[in-house]
Amino acid sequence: MGKDHILVGLEIGTSKICVVVGESKPDGSIKILGVGHAPSRGVRKGEIVDFDTAQKCVHEALVDAEEKSDVMIQSVYVGITGSHISSFNNRGAVNVPEDQEEITDMDCENVRGAAKEVSIPSQNAFIHSILQHYYVDGQDGVLNPIGMIGGKLEADFHIIHGIGNRIKNTIRCVREIPLEVEDVVFNPLAAAQVVLNQNQKNLGALVIDIGGGTTDFLVYVDGAVKQTGVLAVGGDHITNDISMGLRIPMARAEKLKVEEGSVILGNSLPGETILLKDDHGFAGKEIERETLNTIIHMRMRETLELLRRTLLQRENYLDYLGAGVFITGGTSQLKGIDNLAQDIFEMPVHRTHAQTMSGLTSAFENPQFSTAIGLIKYAQAIQLDRPSGWLSRIKRKIPFFG
Repeated sequence: MGKDHILVGLEIGTSKICVVVGESKPDGSIKILGVGHAPSRGVRKGEIVDFDTAQKCVHEALVDAEEKSDVMIQSVYVGITGSHISSFNNRGAVNVPEDQEEITDMDCENVRGAAKEVSIPSQNAFIHSILQHYYVDGQDGVLNPIGMIGGKLEADFHIIHGIGNRIKNTIRCVREIPLEVEDVVFNPLAAAQVVLNQNQKNLGALVIDIGGGTTDFLVYVDGAVKQTGVLAVGGDHITNDISMGLRIPMARAEKLKVEEGSVILGNSLPGETILLKDDHGFAGKEIERETLNTIIHMRMRETLELLRRTLLQRENYLDYLGAGVFITGGTSQLKGIDNLAQDIFEMPVHRTHAQTMSGLTSAFENPQFSTAIGLIKYAQAIQLDRPSGWLSRIKRKIPFFG
């Protein structure tokens, strides 16, 4: 098994650290060799707030992954999220030199650079510039302009940027382990690579990745990424609501949410209760099932309605989602979440996980691992087109990354 065929995805989440080791096959498929994970501490809303503690958790997950995959991990692709991440769509345009017979790779790079000639906050850095569409002399629908004859090349891009120092903190956390960081990837972009197929991207789809501290989203229309973002709310907020509302410890609230909770109201029998046994200083308690479900329903409805409003604040792409909504991430396992989302978005909703993988079935069928597995799929795709990542673009400019 050649070293070049091993790819590793690392997601530093609010609730868990997840490391997935995969083998890239010659036919383009991926075999999952092992999954390591550890509880996450020192991370809040997807961002590191206690460096040393977070680093220890990352190290635990990496060791776990190495033992399960029998692979010595040397480099990783790291997922990032956080409410500091923003995005926009922009068009770049360049004139092809008159003495040049046809459009070249350099023209395509120049048009990408032109699309990024916009003002973003001084503390921010570009993370991704994702191609949407090319135009040659006004002709749309151009898939690959290289080799075509034309005087003007234009291209639309979806551009994602975030606060540079926060991204650097994540990279430094991994590099000091020490491991090489191959690239950083926006979480929902990674997840979308394995929860959607090309047909669904072409039809139009909304991916919602609900983790412990954030809800990440990405919209495909006509096969192109049109909208992305992060809401600083996730499954841990539901757990906190249960803890406060029922006056029980957070650990008990989390277990109750996962094992007994539902987003659906009105399905419990009148007066139906759940008995929490006494344990480790907890006196035990009897709670009404409908009360638990109401707490979960209210927070989940608020989150999904906030997401819908966020999507509608820009151009209304919800009218172009022929494939519907795809929900993944740990919190997507809540009973009835698809029914609630269908009510809010008024279109088909699917709970989903990584598709078309081989190896550990328990890994790719678990929506908690969608992003980490997606990082491997993303890595496989961009390895054919180096240098293309955030790190490769700034290594020459920032000594910290040298």
